[in-house]
Amino acid sequence: MATEVKVPVLPESVSDATIATWHKKPGDAVKRDENLVDLETDKVVLEVPAPADGVLKEIKFDTGATVTSQQVLAILEEGAAAAAAPAAKPAEPAKAEAPKAAAAPAPAPAKSADLSPAGQRVATENKLDPSQVAGTGRDGRVTKEDLVNFMRSGSPAATPAPAAPAAKPTPGARPEERVAMTRMRAKIAERLMQSKNSIAMLTSFNEINLAKVSAMRKELGEPFEKANGIKLGFMSFFVKAACEALKRHPIINASVDGSDIIYHGYQDISVAVSTDKGLVTPVLRDAQNMSFAEIEKAIATYAKKAREGGLTLDDLQGGTFTITNGGTFGSLFSTPIVNPPQSAILGMHTIKERAIVENGQVVAAPMMYVAISYDHRIIDGKDAVLFLVDIKNQLENPHKMLLGL
Repeated sequence: MATEVKVPVLPESVSDATIATWHKKPGDAVKRDENLVDLETDKVVLEVPAPADGVLKEIKFDTGATVTSQQVLAILEEGAAAAAAPAAKPAEPAKAEAPKAAAAPAPAPAKSADLSPAGQRVATENKLDPSQVAGTGRDGRVTKEDLVNFMRSGSPAATPAPAAPAAKPTPGARPEERVAMTRMRAKIAERLMQSKNSIAMLTSFNEINLAKVSAMRKELGEPFEKANGIKLGFMSFFVKAACEALKRHPIINASVDGSDIIYHGYQDISVAVSTDKGLVTPVLRDAQNMSFAEIEKAIATYAKKAREGGLTLDDLQGGTFTITNGGTFGSLFSTPIVNPPQSAILGMHTIKERAIVENGQVVAAPMMYVAISYDHRIIDGKDAVLFLVDIKNQLENPHKMLLGL
């Protein structure tokens, strides 16, 4: 029985997808739930599994083609796996001949220990040697996207023959390389321009003394980790403070829809996570109801999924307010850009010990600059400043924050 393999139903925010990699070719036997093809969208890479055991009879679109929701990608012949293998021929008498060199085995991934599970699968299924792929990940690691782009470029996976000695570079040469944007990078660029051109964006700043939060982490960090299996970070304090401040300043949590303002009676906090392909913002849904441990665990899970290319579209949909932490990379000061249709974003930065005046005395304190960028069409400067002061007061008095004061 022939079965159609279709593009999964895409959400309204994703109009189409690009075929990144076919893991099977016509005539190949497949098993139920085995990944047939990777589809690259503006946000994530989707895997399309086989709906049943059988043989891949026909592929409708080649690699690089653009497809839309529910389009037929391929035809699968169910239960035909046995017929796919050719009948064995009778053995012929052996003929005397000169010994031949043993065939070289398919190259095994040379960096398998450094690959994510998704990258390992791509390398194994396509007999790729990661040592021949230029890595764009942290510390030069090869990512799943690097392997996919390597195949899409038509580069051979086998180890190349020794190249002739490279010619000496011409004095004064100015090398350039033109590389097409990935769909995710192109979408990020589009949304940044949309934010710049459609929002009357303004940014306000403040600074926070994190001495008491640091002392609390030092005192309670070890028992917290033993009890919950996760470290107590700064981000959970900022998420909790943001949720409380958003309750008191609901316009910061609102969004614009045409000529209407939509007030959200919940706090779905988008947390910016850096990946090799760009920044993504998975959502902590109903963050106002989450404990510190639940927030830390959710963020750790999202970070792991982002590194391994495992984020789903559901992970990235929605969000009423965003928190981004440029301090992870050492940023001291920045103006974050609002993520439409949200109306505001909180920017965290690196913590620096600085001299401040406290009770008439000059003391050293762990200080952080914070910023709020907001849509001035619906948020007045007063509301943005008061919101940021609310965040500051909570984090400088974390015992009150824990009591919801």
